Amino acid sequence: MRASARSGSSGNALGRSALRALAARHGITPSKALGQHFLADPNLARAIVADAGVGAGDRVLEIGAGLGSLTVALAEAGANVLAIEFDRRLVPALRDVVAGWPSVRVEEIDAMHADWHALLGEGVWRMVSNLPYNVSVPLVVDLVEGVPAIDRFLVMVQREVGDRFVASPGEDGFGPVTLRIAYRADAEIVRRVSAGVFWPTPNVDSVLVRIERRAPRVDVDPVALFRVIDAGFAERRKTMANALRRLGLDAAGAAAVLRRCDIDPSARAEGLSLDEFASVADAMLGTGWRP
Repeated sequence: MRASARSGSSGNALGRSALRALAARHGITPSKALGQHFLADPNLARAIVADAGVGAGDRVLEIGAGLGSLTVALAEAGANVLAIEFDRRLVPALRDVVAGWPSVRVEEIDAMHADWHALLGEGVWRMVSNLPYNVSVPLVVDLVEGVPAIDRFLVMVQREVGDRFVASPGEDGFGPVTLRIAYRADAEIVRRVSAGVFWPTPNVDSVLVRIERRAPRVDVDPVALFRVIDAGFAERRKTMANALRRLGLDAAGAAAVLRRCDIDPSARAEGLSLDEFASVADAMLGTGWRP
């Protein structure tokens, strides 16, 4: 079923003028505090759906549905969409836009505190979202770590955030967030997006990042692994030997663990790969250390 004329769009398209008119009718002003920048390019919305590989019958989680630009494109592709929106001011306008799409369910929920098991139930989901800037990092990490029902993600985030998701050792942005995603998934930037496709226009460009879940790449206790990772990045410019001393080893023991892993004690966390961190965590456990 096609979207109703009440959406305020030309056909199904929710471009800049249609979004402005919809917002005006509902008395909405985009919130800087909530990081709201609404997608205002219907062609890009359809391209995002194609990038996500979404088709008829797929179950798709959209967080930060806003005024429905991407929601409509997902529904047009035949997806069953769970559209999450935290801002209660936007929900009536979003419901207006998707009123003609029975395959779309709108929930007014804070995604950072959602009961995802209750919302998603059994089965496999994909997530396709233009995420609010202010929650994109903790939200994606939490979902990758804690919601296995979502097996694929395609998320629009600030370019700097996207770089953090996909960085390699030694690159800008590489850190604990990179490694938490890399432990459970493969991530890649699939599209760069200019600021001009959003209303209001942000001060930064964005990227689309694809994240595909897989089995953990390293076989080591994850609690120990992330204790070592977090200690390594706790004080930038400090060496891994310093990090291991903060975890309870003496200087000689820290140096011995790192040499056992073929890592120079003067190495810094930003230069180590996930495999190397796993090797260090395993060697730490071998000393009798417990996280």
